[in-house]
Amino acid sequence: MRPERVDVDLAAQRLTLFSPGQAPLSWPVSTALRGAGERRGSEQTPRGLHVIRAMIGAGLPPGAVLVGRRPTGELWSAELARRHPQRDWILTRVIWLSGLERGRNRLGDVDTMRRYIYIHGAPDEAPMGEPGSHGCIRMRNADVIELYERVAPGTPVLIHEGARA
Repeated sequence: MRPERVDVDLAAQRLTLFSPGQAPLSWPVSTALRGAGERRGSEQTPRGLHVIRAMIGAGLPPGAVLVGRRPTGELWSAELARRHPQRDWILTRVIWLSGLERGRNRLGDVDTMRRYIYIHGAPDEAPMGEPGSHGCIRMRNADVIELYERVAPGTPVLIHEGARA
């Protein structure tokens, strides 16, 4: 059964999956440390209506490292993190978003897809429930795997500040 939508509440730092006939599923997330915003280079999480454009990483083990949307063959570890302190860790799965609102999160300097905004796994030690990313929506690895298995390209994703369900 195809999900109705994914809802990302920036204020609550929660991602909720709504599917017809099922109770909603909800997970803590970590969105942008710099808050909400749509401009390229802002390192902010874009608001508005989006769609899942692509899904990357099916079958990768938890903690698999992706760079440029490609697996590196590495598995995240504290030692790997010490050796590469500059990396923004994108792990396990990538759910790539595309904006649907022309001029707000689509095309020009506000294009979510061209900004490479994803829902993705993060080190399990990374805090969830509080902002900390460079614009993407971070999840625990087990959580992003569960979400990945329940969504598909074309699933709507609403990103907003405050209660809206």
